Amino acid sequence: MTMKRVSHVALTAIVGAVLATASSAGIAQKGQWLHYGGNDYSNNRFSDLTQINADNVHKLKVAWIHSLGTLESQESTPLVVGDTMYVTSSTGPRYVFALDARTGKTKWVHQPEMPNDFFATVCCGLDNRGVAYANGKVFFGRLDAKLVALDANTGRRLWTVTVENYRNGHAITSPPLVYKNLVVTGIAGGEYGIRGFVAAYDQDTGEQVWKTYTIPGPGEPGNETWRGDTWKTGAASTWGVGSYDPKLNTVYWATSNAGPWGGHERSIDSSDFYPYTNLWTASQLAFDADTGEIKWGYQYTPNDVWDYDGINEAVLHDLRIGGRTVPVLMHADRNGFFYVLNRQTGKLISADPFVTVNWATHVDLKTGRPVEAANNEKRPQLGKWARNVCPNLIGGKNWSPMSYNPNTGLVYLPAFNMCMDIANKEEEYTPGRFYLASEFDLSKAGATGEHLAMMMAWDPIKKKEVWSIKEPLMFASGAMSTAGNLLFYGNVEGTLKAVNARSGKVLWEFDVGTGILQSPITYTVGGKQYLAVVAGRVKGPPSFFGQIGQRVIDASPEGGVLVVFSL
Repeated sequence: MTMKRVSHVALTAIVGAVLATASSAGIAQKGQWLHYGGNDYSNNRFSDLTQINADNVHKLKVAWIHSLGTLESQESTPLVVGDTMYVTSSTGPRYVFALDARTGKTKWVHQPEMPNDFFATVCCGLDNRGVAYANGKVFFGRLDAKLVALDANTGRRLWTVTVENYRNGHAITSPPLVYKNLVVTGIAGGEYGIRGFVAAYDQDTGEQVWKTYTIPGPGEPGNETWRGDTWKTGAASTWGVGSYDPKLNTVYWATSNAGPWGGHERSIDSSDFYPYTNLWTASQLAFDADTGEIKWGYQYTPNDVWDYDGINEAVLHDLRIGGRTVPVLMHADRNGFFYVLNRQTGKLISADPFVTVNWATHVDLKTGRPVEAANNEKRPQLGKWARNVCPNLIGGKNWSPMSYNPNTGLVYLPAFNMCMDIANKEEEYTPGRFYLASEFDLSKAGATGEHLAMMMAWDPIKKKEVWSIKEPLMFASGAMSTAGNLLFYGNVEGTLKAVNARSGKVLWEFDVGTGILQSPITYTVGGKQYLAVVAGRVKGPPSFFGQIGQRVIDASPEGGVLVVFSL
């Protein structure tokens, strides 16, 4: 399924990259934050730092503050390399900052020159989730679907490549994945009828090395799962982040909803839709890291008609299951099930509901397929409403990342308690315009109380909730846990919390003044540990949620700020 492949990655580059990876691992042990998901490629958002711990966290004070200069939703994860912090703003990004990680003093600022109309074809907020760092370079994607490399020391632009045409709905909202001498990016646009892909570029030159489409075309395995030519506009975008296993030399990326949301165009308008499963939408894919060839795929929601966008991050770890150590991939899906897969083979190990789920009764462990509710009751159809479907299309969990703590053996994940009414409708595809073929009422609280969100501790081996903290409004932020027996997260009111990772007891709170979406990070400089959080309340998505969305907007003012704490 690799549509374009350039096999010129030299052995010398690979050897050099291996040495760079080893060097990065050494730096990581000294308390840096080198990747979007933490100190390695696994996306576990866990730090082994202990200077700030459950006994002294109540003594945290603000060390410094930096304005991000924009007011759209702030979703960036800062990176810390040596004594320098790299962080982006929203809206393009409008700015990329390099800051002194001790003081917040600006080292350099890069301001991309964006086209005047880039915002016209971006769904759900003008966000940017940060940069990637490798080999003295900073890489980031833009909302006009360009990928950029900067000199990490000076901010000088080294190269820019056009990944796709943004006017057709393509955009890049999340940071790329860097390994060896490659920088790999996904693409957004699932609401615009694009055909998703993952693409790799040479870090030094920006030359494309491989590009793999997530929807198979004619003659490729899986194309038969699409009716007619609907694969051309079938979405399966890759707007989330990737993970990487150096030992298996495998990249993991998940895919979005099928396009359009209404399935009557691309499949059979019924729960009896086989063979039209629409591969590889709402799926987990594993790619050969050097060539982009798809090694295996697992579909979370076959023939998705609920917008159960499957892009949530893959967290990689080795777990003791059934008396043996298994290389696993953990994923909390929008469809409400928590999945554990064997990341070497793609085989399903477990799939269990972590929120209220009524669109399906369970996931069959033999076939790997969800078993839908009887009589199409919870499946939207053309002109027929499915009522009180749980979870809502915002998901059991959305993009805000979870954290796995190997000391507690628990996953900490921001979850939602929301349901919806949804139906299919007729709609024609027009490039660069929303292509949903769906109508919906999303302003419905869930079945388990008045709270709309929660921070949950989940045991992936015992497959059950251990504790949770209920949040009255939607959008608990991403999670970050530490070896100091701490979990950090925030909420839409702007409250940053430190929690005992084992018991769930809140130990410390601080109001940053605007809503928090992304998880905090922690790092050390000069032997001192710091905690950093980017804040700026969510702006785009609440408009879909009626009165509940208005409550989210009213909970805190717009903002754009980076706040750093220390003892």
